[in-house]
Amino acid sequence: MEKSPELRVALVQTDLHWQDKTANLAQLEEKIWSLSTTCDLIVLPEMFPTGFSMESAALSEPMNLQVHKWMKQLAAQTGAVITGSAILSEGGQHYNRLLWVHPDGATQHYDKRHLFRMAEEQHSFAMGTELPIFSVKGWTVCPQICYDLRFPIWSRNRWMEGEAAYDLLFYVASWPAVRIAAWDALLPARAIENLSYCLGVNRVGVDGNQIAYNGHSAVYDFKGEKLLDLGETDQIQILHLSANHLAEYRQKFPAWMDADSFTFTKE
Repeated sequence: MEKSPELRVALVQTDLHWQDKTANLAQLEEKIWSLSTTCDLIVLPEMFPTGFSMESAALSEPMNLQVHKWMKQLAAQTGAVITGSAILSEGGQHYNRLLWVHPDGATQHYDKRHLFRMAEEQHSFAMGTELPIFSVKGWTVCPQICYDLRFPIWSRNRWMEGEAAYDLLFYVASWPAVRIAAWDALLPARAIENLSYCLGVNRVGVDGNQIAYNGHSAVYDFKGEKLLDLGETDQIQILHLSANHLAEYRQKFPAWMDADSFTFTKE
């Protein structure tokens, strides 16, 4: 598919009801329908149906039940790809799984690779081992989840015959306010080192564990310059990304040609 000149991306920065799927899906549906213009991609935070909970056995569901069906319905109605992570189960394991749902219902997924040790996420969830590259309107997109942001090798852009593996790198997160300085520093760093657009969608509010989140959802261009900042308020914003600006910069500043080659073992 030929790449669209622009990619219209909606960032949904929201508070979440603690472990209440019905309430969260209802409020998110209302927020999405509040958009005044159409878009190509809608990005929701990490574990948007429940908040960042380790109660995986109680809250997980298999594919194509409440959460997945809701995403397919909204994607069909809006004509946009909808993405965000939820607690889902497969093969007797629970995953912090990001779903990438197309308007026609076709679905791909990414399971969080780096489980947050400080919350003992590794005891409640299985680690992902594969990193897919998604596509929307001809744009290639690399999915990441929260703690993945601290591990740049996992998101490293690869180049084949001058073509990048992806054009847009994005993170869905439940990143606490106490460590927001790292979020603000690492998002533009990932954009710069990968010569790509980079965006992060974080939540706001206080969860059931009394952990505070202050948003700072943002979009950066390939030079690390901030294009959009949602601050600390509950809101949804749309930004248009330019394919021409990205291609021109990669041609004028081809740092990828001097990148170190390496192999990565997914153990």
